[in-house]
Formats: sequence, C-alpha cells, structure tokens
Amino acid sequence: MVWNWQQSDWPEFAYDSVRLAPLEARLLHESGLLFGAFVHLDEAERGGLTVELIGDEALMTARIEGEFLDRDSLQSSLLRELGLAADSRRVAPAEAGMAALMVDLYRQFQAPVTHDLLWAWHVMLMAGRRDLRDVGCYRTLEEPMQVVSGAVYAPRVHFEAPPAHRVPAEMDRFVAWLVRSAPTGASPLPTLTRAGIAHLWFVTIHPFEDGNGRMARAMAEKVLAQGLGKPTLIALSHTIERHKKAYYGALERANKANRIDAWLEYFSHTVLDALDYTRARVVFVIGKAKLYDRLRGQLNVRQEKVLARLFRAGPEGFVGGLSAEKYIAIARTSRATATRDLQDLVAKGALVRTGERKHTRYAIDISSRSWRPVPGGR
Repeated sequence: MVWNWQQSDWPEFAYDSVRLAPLEARLLHESGLLFGAFVHLDEAERGGLTVELIGDEALMTARIEGEFLDRDSLQSSLLRELGLAADSRRVAPAEAGMAALMVDLYRQFQAPVTHDLLWAWHVMLMAGRRDLRDVGCYRTLEEPMQVVSGAVYAPRVHFEAPPAHRVPAEMDRFVAWLVRSAPTGASPLPTLTRAGIAHLWFVTIHPFEDGNGRMARAMAEKVLAQGLGKPTLIALSHTIERHKKAYYGALERANKANRIDAWLEYFSHTVLDALDYTRARVVFVIGKAKLYDRLRGQLNVRQEKVLARLFRAGPEGFVGGLSAEKYIAIARTSRATATRDLQDLVAKGALVRTGERKHTRYAIDISSRSWRPVPGGR
C-alpha cells in the first residue's frame, strides 16, 4: 500500500471548494443561531452549561480511543481550572490533565498553534502515564507507527504513519500552513475546510507516541473556534463517538490519496450535526429555566423529582421515553397517583404525551408553547 504521505502530491490536498460552499455558509448561519441562543442564559446557566459541554467533550474524545474517564473527577478539575470552585477532591492525573487541556483550548483558542503548544498539550494529555518514552515531544521510536486491527497472527494494517525521522520536518510544514491559512494569515481558508484539513493532516503525520486522535480533535476544535471568532463548545467528539465506525471509515478512506472531497464533506456534516446538538442543549437549558419559572409553586414533590430526573437526562431524554412505570419507580408512588400526576403535568404544559395504553410515553415539553402561562395550578 502506498499511503497519502508517500505520494508525489503530498501534502497538496485537492478538493472542490464550490461543493463545500453551502456547508460553509450553513456553519456561519447556524453558529450565529447558537451564539444568539447563549445570550438568553444568565451567568450561572452559561457557566454550568459551559462546564457540562466541555466535560462531555473531554469524556467523549477519550472514549473514542477506548479510555473511560471519571465524570465527577473530570468535572471537579474543570471547575477548578475555570476558577468556579475549589474543593479537596483528589483527582487522578488523567482527569486533571484532560481538564487542563480542554480549558486551555477554551480560553486560548486564538493563540497560534506552535510546536511548544502541541508539546504542552501532550504533557497534559499524557499526565500520569509511565509507559511512554516520548512525552511532551514528537515520537522518536523508529518502529513503524501503525493503526492495526485483528488477531496478532493475521493483523490488518489500516494505516502507517511517516517514520519518526520525518516527523519534525512534517510538523514544521504543518505548523507553517496553519499560520498561512488562519483567518488573519496570508492565505486564509474557510473554517470547515481548514479544520477538516488540519484534522486529517495532523492525524496522518501521527507525530506523538500516543494521543494523536485526541490531539487531532482538539486541533479541529481550535481551528473551528478561530474561524468563528469565539469558543464554539461544539459537541464534535460527542457526535463522532455516536458514529465511531463512520469516523474511522472516513479516515481510512482518506489516507489512500490526497484528493479529499469525501473526507471534507464527511467532516463538515459531522461538525454541523455537532452544532445542531449543541444548540439543542442550549435551547433545552433555556426551556428548563422558563418552564420552572412558569410552574413555580404549582408542582408537588413527586412531580419536581421526576422533572429533575428528566432534565438530567438531557434533550435526548430517557431511553424509551418516560412511562407510567418509570414515574412510579422514580417517585415511589402508586399507579393511581402517578396517573393523576402525569395528567396534571400534561395539562400544565410540562410534559407532552404520545402513544396509547401500554405504549403511552411522556417527554418534557420545552417548545415555546410550554413557556406561556396556563390557567389553574396549585
């Protein structure tokens, strides 16, 4: 197999910018809607949602690589890094390092990418690791850097990166391109195009002994934020993790040649899907605040408990929806009381009902209709 980096046109990536133009326009439009939605949150809501979104991205970018971080420890580290709280919780190095990287990405998105920045990120990401030779520097081991699957006796090589002796020169060229292609650079590129190329180029070089996928996704988020002019909080890793096979498949197809239309279209649609999800999270938080304001003093303890559980489940809600049985289990009440409570919540516009009989399900109603005052209540 001759990989993309071994071909004569490397790294002169070719693509049809006209086909990408509608996606670039959609990014600008929908990111404007997202930033506009944030305005409707108060300071506490913005702070809480920011920590949630950064934390989810940290968890998901690690999970893509098969690493499962502790959510509570990660959130504690994020609050500390953001100066929002200080507690005595002991946090493992992996969670502390990931939190430090994500907060640096959030706060310093406008800072140019340099070798020193990448090395610092790697130190954060590899915190606590004792099994690596090269931490905080590019890899030096001359053994082939391969992405392999399958049994030991019959491995399948999905990709092989450039040898270690080529990495410094490859990274010099990559960093120089990032400077030229930046919004203020000599040859600026549209945001989705630049982010997609940056991700693919970085992960092709595979400059570090470990952590290259997580670093590539952090790089893509930094480039997106630079193009949009503010931290995006786009749920990129969350979206990739939900469709991980498609992500790895797109990368594998892209490492065979330097014509990358298919990769850029895949990446662009993934970013836009992530943007839609993030906007849904913001709208959900706005709807939660308005719903609670409207129903203040009208809910009993059981209803408040169930609504709180539903809101913790997020925009996607419970798997299979809220049934009467789940209401009974959460509220620890009788079926007759659960039926009355649920009917009351529907009447008040807190829940919307679908289905009939044993297929009846309920979901939080955060539509604009549910925000308007309704008569009655206790």
